[in-house]
Amino acid sequence: MTDSTKRYERLLERYRNGDVDRRTFLKLMGIAGITAGVTGGPMGWLAREAVAGSPDQLRFDGWGGVVSEAFREYAFRPYTEATGIDVVDGTFGGADEYLARVRSGRPGEFNIAHLSGVFDYARYHSLDLTTTINEDNVPNLQYVIPRLQDPLRAITNGTLSGIPYNYGTTGIAYNRKHISDDEAREKGAQLMIDPAFENRIGGWEEWKTRIWYGALQTGQDPNDIRDMEAVWDAVREHRDLALKYWSSGAELMSLLAEEEIYVTEAWSGRVYALQEQGHDIGYIDPPGGLGWQETLFVIAGSPMEECEELLNFMLEPETAIAVAEGQNYPPALDPQKVDLGDKVPNLPAFDPGGTLEALNFFDPEYWNGHEQEWSAQFSRVQRGY
Repeated sequence: MTDSTKRYERLLERYRNGDVDRRTFLKLMGIAGITAGVTGGPMGWLAREAVAGSPDQLRFDGWGGVVSEAFREYAFRPYTEATGIDVVDGTFGGADEYLARVRSGRPGEFNIAHLSGVFDYARYHSLDLTTTINEDNVPNLQYVIPRLQDPLRAITNGTLSGIPYNYGTTGIAYNRKHISDDEAREKGAQLMIDPAFENRIGGWEEWKTRIWYGALQTGQDPNDIRDMEAVWDAVREHRDLALKYWSSGAELMSLLAEEEIYVTEAWSGRVYALQEQGHDIGYIDPPGGLGWQETLFVIAGSPMEECEELLNFMLEPETAIAVAEGQNYPPALDPQKVDLGDKVPNLPAFDPGGTLEALNFFDPEYWNGHEQEWSAQFSRVQRGY
């Protein structure tokens, strides 16, 4: 037996006993000059256990635009520099479209997704797409607001398959040249179905949001709708008055910036970005308005240690705050535990107490229970029925 093989066997024994983690094991193999010998020669079968599952890249999918730009600049590039693992980031326009891609893909093809809402977390769990994160590998989880974690843990039996990362609201954006702040506050959700703005109204092409606002416009609790026909009538009324539905944050910003529309529900961070660019866009969260959280979700089949390492890196306060400032959404970090700097406390939807008690969220059990019926009906309404 050669000296290289003896060294390798001793190193492999330490790895299997848990004395050396996989990353250190591979690094030491390279230092010892034996990697080529054990992976390409007769000892390859011994190394397969350790070398397999040590990817040189992870795939991350998100919402594109300024959000993805912030991730790339402040999280992915520094992570790659620190670890040597590339983060390949893709984008999607809607949650339903992305889920279809995941379900039709190969196991392990998709790793981490920037999912919106507890609703999607519950959907992925119902389809056996969840994982169990080893929280010992994500110590920065200690800084995350408990109220954002609790709904996720309730779905996955106390464990986590994703890490809350940011939150925001889907409120109402309006052009101040045509709609005053007082008018917006007075009319609230009714502003979206005001005939005075026919063909200057927009709306997100997503069934949940259309129904949520239809419930508000008919004076109902969106998490306990008693008159669904009235909601559909409100959805149709909005459809008939609207210029168009938008399907991405980039399209939302373009419609408002180019003044093609004067009013639409909108994502709080995208509106803040427009305001920073000098556009005179107002924003309100009407009574009953919609709050949401976004989660860095680890998909079944992913290399867990590498994903956990990336999650912990992204939760480093310096990284999370930089991303938050870049994408204009408050981070999931508890402001009672972490100094969030100067910009974050001024972002729309920010809660200085870290309780989020003023925000309303989708009830995942209620909305998942109606998904098939309501999404199909919205498709019909969208087509003019």
